[in-house]
Amino acid sequence: MFREGGKDRIGVVEADTIVDVTAGLPSLSPDLFDWLPGLATSWQVLALLARESKTRLPLSSVRLLPPIRRPSTFLAIGGNYESHLREIARLKIQVGEHQVWFNKQVSCISGPFDDLVIPAGMSTLDYEVELAVIIGRRCRNVPARHAVDYIAGYTVCNDASVRERHGRSPTMTLAKSFDSLGPLGPWMTTVDEIPDPHALRIRTWVNGDLRQDGSTADMRFNIFEQIEELSHAMTLEPGDVLATGTPAGIGAARQPPIFLAPGDVVRMQIENIGEIENRVVAAGSVRA
Repeated sequence: MFREGGKDRIGVVEADTIVDVTAGLPSLSPDLFDWLPGLATSWQVLALLARESKTRLPLSSVRLLPPIRRPSTFLAIGGNYESHLREIARLKIQVGEHQVWFNKQVSCISGPFDDLVIPAGMSTLDYEVELAVIIGRRCRNVPARHAVDYIAGYTVCNDASVRERHGRSPTMTLAKSFDSLGPLGPWMTTVDEIPDPHALRIRTWVNGDLRQDGSTADMRFNIFEQIEELSHAMTLEPGDVLATGTPAGIGAARQPPIFLAPGDVVRMQIENIGEIENRVVAAGSVRA
């Protein structure tokens, strides 16, 4: 998804250019969310349009939008990397034997290069790089061995958190749902392009300083087990976003803790998917 000339469009990324596929079908929805239910056919149409389209734009000339802006559900799992479990254990935080899930409000979703806003009166904004899964088909009671068939693709997520809000309610939803605290992007990499989502390097830099450097191989519960767990409890719909955990290196676990401040630049990268970069600003300082 991208915006150019004041209009939202669907594009296919090729190297450092983006192909405007909606230019070839102006009557169809420019929102990727609407294409997901007919996944196989949609990709065939998009691939055909990309091959035939003459509308190629430099990536640098457009504003990239979150690949999914308003899913029905945005869920995240806590304590799912072994390295992260070890670092939070030093903070006397314990995670049980089972998957721990919480909601992020969909209104927190922002673009891959949008500002990350420190909420008014708060001082403990933290970062968490995560591989996010985008569901492609309605998903109910799906065993792990078939879960990949229900995935549309993957994207980079910053499961940003206001740490001082942790512990004020039984779940982490409020701490993680302030506006702008769910950057997604830079695009959706389709499931066929990632043969093994559990073999990807995943990193975060703050102002050029490497803070997180892990691998999705470090997940305690793999992506397919996560989908099995969730789909046995609820129906997952096309477009739903699942953030699958973060590796060690969060600011809260450093000695002393280091939180984000206005002017900081947070860059996150997942191998074979892409990277997002968000400038940290104080409330009331967001760029248009």
